[in-house]
Amino acid sequence: MLIPWLDRYSLSFPPLEHALEEPNGLLAVGGDLSPERLLAAYRHGCFPWFEDGQEILWWAPNPRTVVIPQQLHLPKSLKKVLRRGVFTVTFDQAFNAVIEGCAGPRNYTDQTWITDEMQQAYCQLHLLGHAHSVEVWQDGQLVGGLYGLAIGKVFYGESMFSRRNDASKVGFATLVSKLTQWGFELIDCQMHTEHLARFGAIAIDRADFAARLQRLCPAATNADWVA
Repeated sequence: MLIPWLDRYSLSFPPLEHALEEPNGLLAVGGDLSPERLLAAYRHGCFPWFEDGQEILWWAPNPRTVVIPQQLHLPKSLKKVLRRGVFTVTFDQAFNAVIEGCAGPRNYTDQTWITDEMQQAYCQLHLLGHAHSVEVWQDGQLVGGLYGLAIGKVFYGESMFSRRNDASKVGFATLVSKLTQWGFELIDCQMHTEHLARFGAIAIDRADFAARLQRLCPAATNADWVA
């Protein structure tokens, strides 16, 4: 099956059900990373994921891994860390530093899908008020964090990093608590990981995910990221 190339003059994407089964979720190729196209992609239910030297690849895996904020599960060990207050958590105070941290080398690979082009695109979305960061600090140093997009009552998680044990977990748990207060109903985690499963992440059918987006993306929240 041929993968559709996106029309540079149109922001439309193929129906999600046209995505490949192998590799799981590959939906389209090409286009750009303009704010308008990225927002259209997330509302549609797909996201970009590619490496340096590749064309832009757009994905809509099936099933889709999500967290329902009101159903977050906190492991006992993490509850103890939160009670001790060893970290300070802020929002939207160091977006560029967070995405650089997420793009940095990991202990299992030197490669990253968060290319310079991707960083520039999401920093632009942050300036426009769509992308947000969670910063985790210890002794005045940035030791972890995560970033993603907020559209309506959906938060689309993109990536996280940690330079201290439990730092990114504390950031995620704090974010979910805030999202619950603000009336968010869905966190998109894209793909399954054991890390997310420990927080109560579940897999839902792609069609179910798309239906939820249609209902939740136009909805309003009382989010105050700069508070």
